[in-house]
Amino acid sequence: MIPNARQAMDQFKMEAANQVGVNLKQGYNGDLTSREAGSVGGQMVKKMIEAYENGMK
Repeated sequence: MIPNARQAMDQFKMEAANQVGVNLKQGYNGDLTSREAGSVGGQMVKKMIEAYENGMK
């Protein structure tokens, strides 16, 4: 819905993928295994929780 939000989330996803060593590319990524996709999502959640906890301090 919001172009800037989509761009920020795409950038965040790419950074998370790099951190866990998953080769994520722009566009279609249907060739990823469930394990790879899950590790990217898990890394994103981990970083969001860390940011929230740091904001509470």
